[in-house]
Amino acid sequence: MTVDTLITGGQLVQPDGLLDASIAIAGKEIVAIGSESELPAAHEKIDASGKLVLLGAVDVHVHLDDMFSNDTYETASKAAALGGTTTFVDFAWQAWVGEASIFDEESTLVEGIERKQTKAEDSLIDYSLHGAITRDDLAVFDEFSEMIDRGVTSIKMFTAYEFGLSNGFIDRVFGEAATHDLVAVLHTEDSSVCEVITEQFKREDKGEPEYYPKSRPDYAEAMAADDAITMAMEAGCRYYGIHTTCRKAAEVIEQYRTDNHDMIRAETCTQYTVADDSLFDEVRLLPMAAPPLRKPDDNEAMFEHLDRGTLDVVSTDHCGYTRNQKQVDPWWEGTFGMNSLQRSLPVFHDEAVTSRDFSYPFLVRKLATNPARIFGLANKGTLDPGTHADLVVFDPNKTEPIDPADNASVADFSIYAGREVGVVEKTFVRGDLIIDEGEIVGDLGHGTFVEREIPIWEN
Repeated sequence: MTVDTLITGGQLVQPDGLLDASIAIAGKEIVAIGSESELPAAHEKIDASGKLVLLGAVDVHVHLDDMFSNDTYETASKAAALGGTTTFVDFAWQAWVGEASIFDEESTLVEGIERKQTKAEDSLIDYSLHGAITRDDLAVFDEFSEMIDRGVTSIKMFTAYEFGLSNGFIDRVFGEAATHDLVAVLHTEDSSVCEVITEQFKREDKGEPEYYPKSRPDYAEAMAADDAITMAMEAGCRYYGIHTTCRKAAEVIEQYRTDNHDMIRAETCTQYTVADDSLFDEVRLLPMAAPPLRKPDDNEAMFEHLDRGTLDVVSTDHCGYTRNQKQVDPWWEGTFGMNSLQRSLPVFHDEAVTSRDFSYPFLVRKLATNPARIFGLANKGTLDPGTHADLVVFDPNKTEPIDPADNASVADFSIYAGREVGVVEKTFVRGDLIIDEGEIVGDLGHGTFVEREIPIWEN
C-alpha cells in the first residue's frame, strides 16, 4: 500500500499528550500514526522537523455574509485557513423584518439553511450551521425535524437586540429542543439593563468609546445566563453558552455545571482571553463587540475557568468589518464585532502556551477536540484513523508580527496588530494541502457542508 502523504519529523499534539510520530494520509483520511519506519511509503513526504503537527481548529462561532459581517465565505475561509482553522460553524438565520435586518420579509429556518449553503459554495474550508431563531413564533417547532435531517443539530437564541426572544418563548424553545435532543446555543445579556443604560448615555451625550463597555455591564451578562440556564435545566435541554466574557458569568455557569455536568457546555473567545477595555482608549471602537471587552481580572477568570473545565471551547465570534465602519461617533452608531479567524490559533497559542505555560494538549482540546465533540462533528477534532485529515503544521519558534495588511478578511484592521506570534506553515483539509508556507494553494470550493450528528455529551 502506498499512501498519499506522510508528515514526518514533527511533534504530534494529541488531546491527551504529545507524540514524536509520523502521520499517514490516504485520500481525505488519517490512516495511521507511528514511527516512519512502520508506516507505508507515500507519494509525498513532508518534513515537519522542529515543528508541531496540530489538529485543525474548529471554530463553532463565526458570522459570515449577512447583516453581522461583510466577509464572504471566500474571504473568511481564506482567513481561517491561513490561521489554521479547518472547519467553522456559521448561523442560518430565520429571516425577520426590522432595523437591523437585511431581509425584506420573514422566512423559515430551513430557508435560512439553504440560503447559507448557497453562499458557502466558494468556501475553502469545511463548514456547518447553527439554526438561529429570531421571532417568538411557535411555527418554528415544526421545522426542527427537517433541520436535524439536514444535519443542523443546534439552535441559537438571543436575549438581546430586536431579534432577541422573550424569556417565555425561550422557555418553550428549550422544552421543544429537549424533545429533539438539540443543543441550545445562547447569547446572554439582559436586554432591559443594556437598553436603559444606553438610553441614559444618549441623553447625557456620552458618545466616546470609553462609555461603550459600560453600557453592557458584566452583571447583565451574568443575570441573563442565570435565567437561561435555569430554564434549560428545568426543560432538560442541553445548553451551550457562547462568548463568555467575565468572571461573574463564568461563575454562574460553574454553579450550574456542578449539578448538571452532562447538560451544560460553554465557550469564551480569543479576544476575551487577551484584551481588556483599556483597548478602547488606544484604538477607539475597533474592538466594539457584544458582550464587550471587560477588565484584566476577567481575562484571568477566563483562563481559570478554561483550566477548571467550566469553559470548554475558545472560538472567535468573527465578524468582518472595515475600519471606517467601526470608527464612528457616537459609539451607538457603530457595528458590533471584530475579526479574529486568521489570528485565533497563533494568538491563543502565544497567550496560553508561551505566556501562561498551558500545555499543547490543552490548546488542541479547547480549539479543536472539544468544539467538534460538543457539536457532533464526528470526523473533526480527532486523530483517530478513518477520520478527516484536518491538520496544521505550526512553527512556534518562528515568530512574526501580526500585520493587518496581510488580512484575507475584508477587515483592514486587527486588534492584535504588532503582536509576535508563531506561524501556521501548512494547513490540510480532508487530506488536501490548502495552505503552504503561508500561501493559499487550495481551490475555492474545496470546503463542504458537514452534516452534524446529535452529539453525545459525557464527562
